[in-house]
Amino acid sequence: MIRMRMMVMTGLLLLGGQATALEFKQVSATESSVTFAYKQMGVPLEGKFNQFTAQISFDPARLNLAQARIDIGVSSIDTGSAEADEEVLGKLWFNAKSHPVASFVASGIRAVGANRYEATGRLSIKGKTLDISAPVTFQASGTRGVFDGSFTLKRLDYAIGEGAWADVSTVANDIQIRFHLVVNATSGKK
Repeated sequence: MIRMRMMVMTGLLLLGGQATALEFKQVSATESSVTFAYKQMGVPLEGKFNQFTAQISFDPARLNLAQARIDIGVSSIDTGSAEADEEVLGKLWFNAKSHPVASFVASGIRAVGANRYEATGRLSIKGKTLDISAPVTFQASGTRGVFDGSFTLKRLDYAIGEGAWADVSTVANDIQIRFHLVVNATSGKK
């Protein structure tokens, strides 16, 4: 009888310990970044977007409920050159006046092992929306988590750089997008 009670109590303690989960939701904008890398006339260059918002809901134990949305203000682009920043906001590049926001909305995330995931979703830039997938790592330490990932987009698929700028020998077609998102967790009930 004593043995049975101990087993029941142990079972209840184990179940109680599993009832609380950490859901990573609160993005720290000041610690997070969205950057890009490309080649212009064969020279590697980098830049960043200074304004973006991210909404994330992520519990590693419940991937089927994961959600993510990142909205980037394209006029916040920083290529390292004021002249280039002004140029890429025009109609031939981002057409920021008509399309001020680029966005990614996740449709799913799946584990691929050892804190590595694959996020899939739709990326909208300059009025064009395409499916993408991106490898992502997630590291948690207590109630703080960090997502790091990158993917390569073909700028011409989104009509970024039209007319004379469509020449990929001047600006390469491949643009690598990198994101670093610091997210704090809230505890909740499963």
